[in-house]
Amino acid sequence: MNDTSLPLLQPTLTGKTVELRPLRREHAQGLLDAAADGQLWTMKLTVVPGPGTIEGYVATALEGRAAGTVMPFVIVRRETGAILGSTRFWKIDRVNRKLEIGHTWLSESVQRSAVNTEAKYLLLSHAIDVMQCVRVQFTTDELNDKSRAAILRIGARQEGVVRHERIMPDGRRRNSVRFSIIDDEWADVKAMLEAKLAR
Repeated sequence: MNDTSLPLLQPTLTGKTVELRPLRREHAQGLLDAAADGQLWTMKLTVVPGPGTIEGYVATALEGRAAGTVMPFVIVRRETGAILGSTRFWKIDRVNRKLEIGHTWLSESVQRSAVNTEAKYLLLSHAIDVMQCVRVQFTTDELNDKSRAAILRIGARQEGVVRHERIMPDGRRRNSVRFSIIDDEWADVKAMLEAKLAR
């Protein structure tokens, strides 16, 4: 990660239950099927692709990967190969060794399960242990209590509120809450997540 001339390679991250695979165009239908579990595209607090937006969603993610600032993944259940949702590294800053984990969503039937914990564990392990990031951040809607609680549960610390951080599709000016995990905290966070996953 220190050598900015190196290509941004995107691996497959494999856990016991899920596998995070690099997003490809042919995953579009699987993502739509996953989002249909709960009609997630109707949510107002986050942006999840629906039938009319999936092509643009995938194209934007792949453009980011080509630019070297995004690593988009599909979250797949290893046992069945079914796509359960999506996540990505983005805002990748290789000079300052930091990135954000975001654009994460899961089918309604697997929310609040070990799927999210394991996916975040795989992402954090790769970001800090392999890419040698010194900072991993998370940002969510100030109004999204479920997301805020989930980020705190994985050991991130809340840093503050960024006012009018983005404009949502419905035109609302969104205040966002910023969280982070830094490299000095990772050993304790990693042990906590491993204990959760061992239960």
